[in-house]
Amino acid sequence: MAKAIHSMIRVIDEARAVDFYGKAFDLAVAERLDFETFTLVYLSNGESDFELELTINQGRQEPYAPGDGYGHFAVSVADLDSEHARLTQLGLEPGKIVDFHREGALLARFFFITDPDGYKIEVLQRHGRFR
Repeated sequence: MAKAIHSMIRVIDEARAVDFYGKAFDLAVAERLDFETFTLVYLSNGESDFELELTINQGRQEPYAPGDGYGHFAVSVADLDSEHARLTQLGLEPGKIVDFHREGALLARFFFITDPDGYKIEVLQRHGRFR
């Protein structure tokens, strides 16, 4: 059986990306691998074995376009309101909280935040299937 282990995004500024993901989601560098033309940085925290892989291509100056194929990746939190307040206090500009209902019942509570390279991250209240 397959096990999801990481998601990769390309970033321009390693320090800026590591700072954002550290502040926003308490992700820290688990490993950093330098190669001749690129660097891989794996970020993780104690909540999950899943990692975010940052790829930094040497010499790249222009921002990446997330494109119309990228949607988002998601994290879950125990207290959505306090996380929204914390991210707002850090100046990271999270979007508004959405209560998403289906057939009269709450399916999800969430908001989106955008990282420095334009990638969307969905932050969900732990509830139902979103644990």
